[in-house]
Amino acid sequence: MQANDVFFLLMGLSALAFYMGRGRSLEIAGELRGIRNLHSLPNYYGYYTALWCGLPALLLLCLWIIVDDPVIIAVVMDSLPGEVLPSNSVEHTLLANKINNLAVGVLPSAGQSEVLISAAQQLRDLTQLSRWGMAATVLCLALIGLAWGRSFVAAKFRARQRVEKVVQYALFACACLAIFTTLGIVLSVLFESLQFFKSVPVDDFVLGLEWSPQTAIRADQVGSSGSFGAVPLFVGTLLVSVVAMCIAVPVGLMSAIYLAEYANRSVRAYAKPALEILAGIPTVVYGFFAALTVAPYLRDLGESFGLSVSSESALAAGAVMGVMIIPFISSLADDVITAVPQAMRDGSLAMGATHSETVRRVVIPAALPGIVAGIMLAVSRAIGETMIVVMASGMAANLTFNPLDSVTTVTVQIVTLLTGDQEFDSPKTLAAFALGLMLFIVTLILNIVALQVVKRFREQYE
Repeated sequence: MQANDVFFLLMGLSALAFYMGRGRSLEIAGELRGIRNLHSLPNYYGYYTALWCGLPALLLLCLWIIVDDPVIIAVVMDSLPGEVLPSNSVEHTLLANKINNLAVGVLPSAGQSEVLISAAQQLRDLTQLSRWGMAATVLCLALIGLAWGRSFVAAKFRARQRVEKVVQYALFACACLAIFTTLGIVLSVLFESLQFFKSVPVDDFVLGLEWSPQTAIRADQVGSSGSFGAVPLFVGTLLVSVVAMCIAVPVGLMSAIYLAEYANRSVRAYAKPALEILAGIPTVVYGFFAALTVAPYLRDLGESFGLSVSSESALAAGAVMGVMIIPFISSLADDVITAVPQAMRDGSLAMGATHSETVRRVVIPAALPGIVAGIMLAVSRAIGETMIVVMASGMAANLTFNPLDSVTTVTVQIVTLLTGDQEFDSPKTLAAFALGLMLFIVTLILNIVALQVVKRFREQYE
């Protein structure tokens, strides 16, 4: 029996436990002439019984799934003859994977040794036994929990407090999970970045003006030592993001103000969903549009004015990216502008202000924190975009502030460095983690600056 089958059976038993606990509380309420004589509502007794039925069994199921495969593999490997066992850990892992592939049928048994075939058969038997043992143990624990939880159902039992306490612990666990996940991501990127900085100095990486991470296998080959100056990548990222925000912020903000303050209901009913459709278009479609339509148009337009526009330019990538980001700003700005209390508008109009003055001096300052949050979300989206830049701006690490030239960004280089079979102990691959760390630091600084700006305007407004 598979783990997902056990999970669905466990959910069914939990639902049954809910109705049994609730039914038992209703029986007690009938004996006491009304549910008002119960301490908690009948549903809470059902929730309590369902929690006892499902939660311990679910924890056991998760623990079993985690330790199941490693324990079985260890037992199978220990049963192999000593002359078959490899001497180092890498070959030990390869042999374990080979036995597992034989067991699941990925590798044919023909041509394999009797020892490996026997180990694969033992692995299949132990896996089957473990699955049935898991099903029996988890379901038995669920039935025991059902009976145990139902036995607590009584008129004076504080079921609501117990259930709410479990929910509180669950919410706390989710909060801790989010924090520890973020901490794990930061530490993993930081650890790999420190490994990279052992090979490449920090100042060469942060201040270097040439990016060529290709390294040779042998020292006598051309380009045996790569160049890891990340300034061209940072400049390219900044250039594409600035172009995108120059398009997205005015258009998105003005469209939000129009839809929230000036448009009638019929126009808003059609314009707002049509504008938000832009957020649902895949980025690869935007990339095709930028590479096949926008970039040739800009090149031809530049030639008509005597300008040299690259076939892959930061302007093409940034312009299309700005169109893609418009819904992020317009939707959030529209929501926060609409959330401004109508009493503030009425008060401004009562003082003699016009509609435009009310929007400019009352509504926008009140909605400024939410507008800035939407802009920061759009900036993060622009910095993290990859597909449009690859297809419309290229992958050349040119140090230029000219939006008509071809550039690349940090995220594009991260994808490039981690694509294919790579050695994770080489500076070329570790450079991706260093770029990720720099990107994280820049984003963090932007968020801190945005919070300070919001705090300043909020204090000024209040």
